[in-house]
Amino acid sequence: MSYRREHRASKGALFDEYDGLEEGGLKASSSYSSGIDEHDNDKAIDSLKERAVFLKRLTGDIHEEVESHNRLLDRMGNSMDASRGVMSGTMDRFKMVFEKKSNRRICTLVGSFVVSFFILYSLIRVLMRG
Repeated sequence: MSYRREHRASKGALFDEYDGLEEGGLKASSSYSSGIDEHDNDKAIDSLKERAVFLKRLTGDIHEEVESHNRLLDRMGNSMDASRGVMSGTMDRFKMVFEKKSNRRICTLVGSFVVSFFILYSLIRVLMRG
C-alpha cells in the first residue's frame, strides 16, 4: 500500500505542473491561462527536457542492472549444470561399486570405520573439555 503512495508521489514529482497525458499531448493544469507567454512556454519545455533526461538515465541504469543480474544468473546456471554432471558421475560410480557383493562389504567396512572414528573423536573431545 505504501509502495503505491510512493509511486504516486514520485509520479506527481515528475509531472507536478500537469494533470496528465491526454491523446498524445499534455493537458495544461488550471494554473495556466490561455494567454501563456513565450517565456513560460520555454521554461515548461526546459523542465520537460530535464525530466526526460532524468527518465532516460534512470531507464539506462535499470537496463544495466537487469543485464548484470542476467549474467549472474547465467553463471549460476552453468555452475549448477557442472555440479549436476559431477554428481551424476559420482552416483554412477557408486552404482558400479554396489553391484558386486564383495564391494558392498568393503564399503560397509569403510563406513563403519568412519563412523567409529567420529564417535571416538567426539568422546575424546568431550573428555578433554571436562
